[in-house]
Amino acid sequence: MADAALSTPAVLHIRHLTKRYGRIVALDDVSFEVRPGQVLGIIGPNGAGKTTLLECLAGAIASDAGVVEAGGTPLGAAARATQLFYLPDAIAPWPSETVRWALRFTVGFLGGRAADVDGIVRDLALASVLDQPIGTLSKGQRKRAMLAIALLAPQPIVVCDEPFDGLDLRQTRDVGDALRRRAAAGRTMLLSIHQIVDAARVCDRFVLLSGGRVCGEGTAAELAARAGEGAAGADLAEVFLALT
Repeated sequence: MADAALSTPAVLHIRHLTKRYGRIVALDDVSFEVRPGQVLGIIGPNGAGKTTLLECLAGAIASDAGVVEAGGTPLGAAARATQLFYLPDAIAPWPSETVRWALRFTVGFLGGRAADVDGIVRDLALASVLDQPIGTLSKGQRKRAMLAIALLAPQPIVVCDEPFDGLDLRQTRDVGDALRRRAAAGRTMLLSIHQIVDAARVCDRFVLLSGGRVCGEGTAAELAARAGEGAAGADLAEVFLALT
């Protein structure tokens, strides 16, 4: 894990984010921090508010209260777009275009990282589908193609909703390893992950979200300590249950 990143100043501070849909409070006073070169996992059950949180962070939807700050300065939606690349779950843009076209578009039009193309194609096992239209890809192939776009994008912080959805066991392991390598090279990852076992293997730190509220933030060891003496040595799933 990226130990050095755990003691460095945060690149983002999320303070008191709140989002309501009528009487439903999707996010309730959510606060946490994102540190550089780490993989931060937002974990929680369905309905916890994970996707709403990512959409608010990325500026895709407006929050009702709270701020996202960098260096003490609040970031509006336009400023966030220069810092965060948001990859929603289950999207398939440009269905008639090939994967190769999408990667070239990311580099040429979005200002992506051309030097990283070959390594990302290799790490995400995309060579065999480069000339296949995106609309014809399987769910797992499409997920890996979209992740390649996110990793090529120039923004320093990659925000992904369910990066392992649709992947089999081996693909999940390989994609997790690819994300960790990018974090070790200095990229910051913010991932919403439903499966706690995947989060435990990939992430440096965690934000535990339940019912739209943060019920814990920190490393696995820090969360276990917060859960109490009975959680010592427990896995992340047990710690999550103890804190929610």
